Amino acid sequence: MLKHLACGILKMLGWKITGRYPYEQKKFIVLVAPHTSNWDFPLGILAKWCLRADIKYVAKHTLFKPVIGRLFRALGGYPVDRTRRTRFAEAVVDLFNSKDEFVITITPEGTRKRVPRFKTGIYYIARNAHIPILPTKFDYENKEINFGELFWTTDDKERDLNYLWDYFVGVKGKNPENGIFPRSDP
Repeated sequence: MLKHLACGILKMLGWKITGRYPYEQKKFIVLVAPHTSNWDFPLGILAKWCLRADIKYVAKHTLFKPVIGRLFRALGGYPVDRTRRTRFAEAVVDLFNSKDEFVITITPEGTRKRVPRFKTGIYYIARNAHIPILPTKFDYENKEINFGELFWTTDDKERDLNYLWDYFVGVKGKNPENGIFPRSDP
């Protein structure tokens, strides 16, 4: 029932899901970009329900206060305290290592504002948990959620992060001015 409702809402809004979601892969990171708006959250929830996929997510801890926090947890949320330096990547690796099946969405910019590069935590999580990354475009211009191919990190952090960044270049988020632009480094 929920699947049909979510798929129907996405269709009514003109959105489509393309690419292949890897149900057979039991652990991976859904890397969603560009993350430019709070509207990405309900869009992501509708997509996960439409896919009938058990995808978790991380969000700033201030969203998990009593009452509304229960809703965010019920929707698969894990709070993250971003006000101080934490062991975020290590904590997520520990989560992956403690479970037989675990899929989590992470927005690599770490904010909805324009950034010059992705945060490196995504690399360390995937590398240290020995899991792949599923690059996923939230393309507002074409109203498309697109799953790419699973990507396994290598020993070359910069090359891997540049590959992932370049994968998203030109995709228009809800607020395109905060999107992913070509790298200016050599």
